[in-house]
Amino acid sequence: MFALKFASLFILAYLIGSFPTGVLVGKIFFHKDIRKYGSGNIGTTNTFRVLGPLAGIIVFLVDFFKGTIATLLPVLFHLGPHYLSLIFGLAAILGHAFPIFLKFKGGKAVATSAGFLLGYNVHFFLICAVIFFPILFITSMVSLTSLISVVLIFIASLFFHDLALSIISGLLVVLIYWSHRSNIIRLKHHQENMVPFGLYYWYYKKHH
Repeated sequence: MFALKFASLFILAYLIGSFPTGVLVGKIFFHKDIRKYGSGNIGTTNTFRVLGPLAGIIVFLVDFFKGTIATLLPVLFHLGPHYLSLIFGLAAILGHAFPIFLKFKGGKAVATSAGFLLGYNVHFFLICAVIFFPILFITSMVSLTSLISVVLIFIASLFFHDLALSIISGLLVVLIYWSHRSNIIRLKHHQENMVPFGLYYWYYKKHH
């Protein structure tokens, strides 16, 4: 019984993560396939860039809460120990990165990962936010911020003495770096896109 319930909820978590928010918002409201514009990514940053701030906020919120809802599935269905939430959160993250609805070509899963952290441990999520947003303000680049933050978040997880959390945080480091391969190349060549705020953005605008 437990195995059947676990498997069913795991599949549900993956399908929740696979929900292609950016593609649907683009096609339904803007008649655009976001995969053919900008970076071609289906996530928040490219949605902001291609479809505007309102669409970007909607995509972020849906992708964020995909992670939260999936993480809370074992709690909602009284499945078992709290650490199981990590497994279901990871299923949603994998669903976003490799969605079955888009031939397994998805987004970078940053928003969904953040939602997963909120669902698992609110205090840890707040620490992650304190890490992420100042770095974004300094670098003006979501990709670079994500790459730096995920390593610091993994280090922070070690102080919570939660082995399962540290293992999943370590897996997130691998996934985020893997999904940002093209961004790393652009960063090396100083060609990465910036958000229109922050210290580096203002410095760049002043000197170019």
